[in-house]
Amino acid sequence: MASTVFIVGVLGNIISGLVYLSPLKTFWRIVKKRSTENFSSIPYIITLMNAILWIYYGITKPDSFLIATINGFGAAAQIVYILIFLVFVSPRMRARTALLVGLLDVGLAAAAILFTHFMLQGDVRIDVLGFICDCSGMLAYASPLAAMKTVITTKSVEFMPFLLTFSTLLNGGFWTLYALFAKDFLVGVPNGIGFLLGIAQLILYGIFHRYRPLKKATDNLEDGLQNDPLIPASDSVS
Repeated sequence: MASTVFIVGVLGNIISGLVYLSPLKTFWRIVKKRSTENFSSIPYIITLMNAILWIYYGITKPDSFLIATINGFGAAAQIVYILIFLVFVSPRMRARTALLVGLLDVGLAAAAILFTHFMLQGDVRIDVLGFICDCSGMLAYASPLAAMKTVITTKSVEFMPFLLTFSTLLNGGFWTLYALFAKDFLVGVPNGIGFLLGIAQLILYGIFHRYRPLKKATDNLEDGLQNDPLIPASDSVS
């Protein structure tokens, strides 16, 4: 059983890594144009907070180093994305972005880690920390809902790329499977939700992928990535 958990966890790490790298095209466009245009930094800020919390969870809970490693990679990727955003965003939005980073990625994440570390012990610490991670993960996984609404209203899947949608589905599926084998309910909840949302996205893709859009989609969607989950959550990505 231990070897099965490890294999599934490694596969989950690989898929999560691909999901974390999915915004590269968007940020290459930002660098080339030297402008963030109307793109939002919020998904990346939330993903960074989520990854930081899951890193601490993976370090705190015994035999959960695979959770810590992939979220360490994810946190590093989000830091790079946010730094690029800060370089090319307008001065007014730069201040707002920096404020959000300070509040969520520094303040809120640090408060959660310090509280659970100094105020709680043993299994209670792990359970409370896992609950906090679940809330953060579900917040990250909720982001596809806006993209799904866009698909329905425009009858176009232009802003819900198939590869990103499919990789997100696999990511949620593998980490849900990992949670079942490892008997880790706290990892399973947000990724199970992400898996179900991935299925819903693929169903929408199957319905609308041959439709011609009824109207031109707005410019403030970044090639489908702004409103799609970037981790696992993980995560999101766990």
